[in-house]
Amino acid sequence: MDKNEKKKLMEIKMQEKYTEAKTVRKIVFLTTAIIILLVAGIFTGGYLYVKGALKPLDPNSNKEIKVEIPLGSGTSDIAAILEDKKIIKDEHVFKYYVKFKNESGFQAGTYQLSPSMSFNQIIKSLKTGRVHKKAVVTISVPEGLKLTEIAAIIAKQTKYSEKEVLDKVNDKKFIEQVMEQYPDLVTKDVFGKNIKFPLEGYLYPATYHYYEKNPPLEEILLTMIKKTNEIVDEYRVDINKKEMSVHEVLTVASLIEEEATKETDRKAISSVFYNRIKAGMPLQTDPTVIYAIGKHRERLTFKDYYEVEDPYNTYLNTGLPPGPIANSGKVSIEAALYPTSTDYYYFLATADGKVLFSKTLEEHNEKYAEHIEKKNH
Repeated sequence: MDKNEKKKLMEIKMQEKYTEAKTVRKIVFLTTAIIILLVAGIFTGGYLYVKGALKPLDPNSNKEIKVEIPLGSGTSDIAAILEDKKIIKDEHVFKYYVKFKNESGFQAGTYQLSPSMSFNQIIKSLKTGRVHKKAVVTISVPEGLKLTEIAAIIAKQTKYSEKEVLDKVNDKKFIEQVMEQYPDLVTKDVFGKNIKFPLEGYLYPATYHYYEKNPPLEEILLTMIKKTNEIVDEYRVDINKKEMSVHEVLTVASLIEEEATKETDRKAISSVFYNRIKAGMPLQTDPTVIYAIGKHRERLTFKDYYEVEDPYNTYLNTGLPPGPIANSGKVSIEAALYPTSTDYYYFLATADGKVLFSKTLEEHNEKYAEHIEKKNH
C-alpha cells in the first residue's frame, strides 16, 4: 500500500469517526432534551396536582359524610380514611401537609365532615374532637345576580331584611373594614363618583353554609367577599401583567356574565368588548341599560338606549361602566382575562340561546333581521 492509499484510508477512518461522534452528540442531545422535558413535565404536573389536592375536594358540596376515626389512628391512617370517604383528594398530600404544619393530637370519634371543608377546617375538627356540625343556614347565590337580588336571597334565608342587607353593603365603615381585610381586592375604586353599589360584583356566586341559627350579617357578607378574593388570587399575576385593576376585571366579567348564554361563547364576547374599547366604540350592551334603569325590562326601546342619561348606559358612554353590574363566576373572570383573538365588533343573542358574531354592522343587521325581526313578526 503506497503513501497515497494510506493517506486516503486514514482520511476515510477520520471521516467515519467524525460522523460517529456527530451521531453520538445528536443522540446525547436528544436524550438530554427528552429527559429535561420529562422532568419538567413531571414537575409541572406534580405541582398542579398538589396545588389542586390542597384545595377542598368540592367547594360547593352540601354533603355531610359520616367518618369514623378509630382509637390509635395515626396521621397516615386518618389520611387514608379521609381519602376513602372522599373528604380529601389525596391522602399523601394531606399527610405531608399535617407534618409540614406540625399538627398533632387528633382525637378518635365519629365525625360529620364535608368535601367542601379545607384542610385547616378538617384538622381543627379532628384536634378538638368536635363533630363538624350540620349547616343550619345555607345560602345559594347563582351567577349573574345584582346586589339587590342577592340581598333578597339573604333575606329569605335569614332574619335580616333586604333593606338591612343593602344598608350594610353600602355602609362606609363596613366597606372600609373590607378594604382593610382584603386590600388587594377591594380598593378605592369602589368609591368611584358614579358607583351605585360599592360592593356590586364582589359577592361571589356559590353555596355558603353557616352553622349557627342567626349568623351575623357581616359574617355572611365577608364569607362571600373572601371567596371572591380567593378566586381573584388565582389570577393576580396575569391581572398585573395586563395592567388591569381588579375592579376593571370584575366589571368586564360582569358584562360577559350578563350577556353569555353558554361557556363557549364567553371569550369571544370578551373579545368584542375589548375590540370596541380599542376602536373607541361604545360597548352598547343591553344589561348596562337595564342596570342604569334600575329594574328589569323584557325589551328595551330606542328611548331607553339613548335617553337614559346614566354613566352605566354603554350606548351613551364609551369605555367600561363605572363598575360591575352583577356578580360573575370563574368562567367569566377567565374570559375577561383571556379573550380569544377575533375581528368581531358585534354579537347577537338569539331566542334559542345561540350567540352570533359579526365583523361589520351590515353583517350584524342582516343577522338581526333574520333572527330577531323575523321571529317577532
